[in-house]
Amino acid sequence: MTVLILGILGLVCCSPLGIAAFVMGNNALKEIDAQPGRYSNRQIVQIGRILGIIAMVLLVLTVIWFLFLGGLAAISGDTSTM
Repeated sequence: MTVLILGILGLVCCSPLGIAAFVMGNNALKEIDAQPGRYSNRQIVQIGRILGIIAMVLLVLTVIWFLFLGGLAAISGDTSTM
């Protein structure tokens, strides 16, 4: 359940939580695969992991966008004086 909550929070408000959701989801899936009869929440873990992946992609796109805007601002710096 924690993976799902982190995935949702990563998608909605804090993208770095998507990294935690992805890592925890991978670890949980390995544990579920090792003992399939013991756990019954594989779908919830997979959904949280997928949301974590989406949050990470959005984080990377946001960083690229800010770097692009920063570079654009540096190139087109205002040199006029009043």
